[in-house]
Amino acid sequence: MKTTPVTPQTNRRCPKCNSEDNQVNAGYNRSGTQRCICNYCKYKYTLNGKVREYPEETRKLAMKMYYSGVSGRGVGKVLGMSKANIYNWIKKNETKCE
Repeated sequence: MKTTPVTPQTNRRCPKCNSEDNQVNAGYNRSGTQRCICNYCKYKYTLNGKVREYPEETRKLAMKMYYSGVSGRGVGKVLGMSKANIYNWIKKNETKCE
């Protein structure tokens, strides 16, 4: 694996040992975000990982649709997501209410 030294102005910090020195680029992960490696502790980490969650407005809309009588599968089809997401959000919402 070819590694490229990181320029000092990027201020990258290892999440394990908190070292700012000797941070090296180590390619990209599957989703395309930059990976780095700390040469002190050999810990690999991702810079600015992608957030994989739906916006709060989408969640509220899905919950509103479900509670107005649309099935979980129907909500999933309309919003273009898995019905499991809707059922998980409903389950989480029910535990908050108790």
